[in-house]
Amino acid sequence: MFIALEVSHQLIAELQPLMVLLRTRDAALVRQIVNAASSVALNLAEGAERGGRDQLHHYRIAAGSCREVRAALRVAVGWKHLAGTQVAAAEMTLDRMGGLLFGLTHRRA
Repeated sequence: MFIALEVSHQLIAELQPLMVLLRTRDAALVRQIVNAASSVALNLAEGAERGGRDQLHHYRIAAGSCREVRAALRVAVGWKHLAGTQVAAAEMTLDRMGGLLFGLTHRRA
């Protein structure tokens, strides 16, 4: 089992109800979050099948997309579209995801 990929799926499940709430306030931000969260999972899956620099490239893209999800959630909270308490679980999962991605992108051979 690839833990980082499983956590990315957990993140998507946690984001889904938030996206339903956010959709009526900022549909463009919802698309951004959905695309970025999907990018995390898809790049992890693709990177797992690659090797060397190509693998690292996919993991780095996943890490950037993870940061994008976090930033977009903070934007939603900043605009008062969502409350901080509503995004707390997703932010905890993003913390875990970030740690896993750091490990994948900073491994020493």
